[in-house]
Amino acid sequence: MTKLLKQFRDDDSGAAMVEYSILVGIIAAASILAILAIGGWVTGRFTGLCANLEASPLGTCNVGTGVGT
Repeated sequence: MTKLLKQFRDDDSGAAMVEYSILVGIIAAASILAILAIGGWVTGRFTGLCANLEASPLGTCNVGTGVGT
């Protein structure tokens, strides 16, 4: 019985799994935030490009759909 209790006390595999789970969660959250930030930046760039195209004599662009002619 004492041997079993010592093994249970010295077992660190559960703690390591919790640490890895927290690390994976932090990496996933950072990745999602980075993707959202890059998506917002790209959307802003295309909206600006569409506005510039609309203001030029070269063509037209629908800012709502992003379709140009």
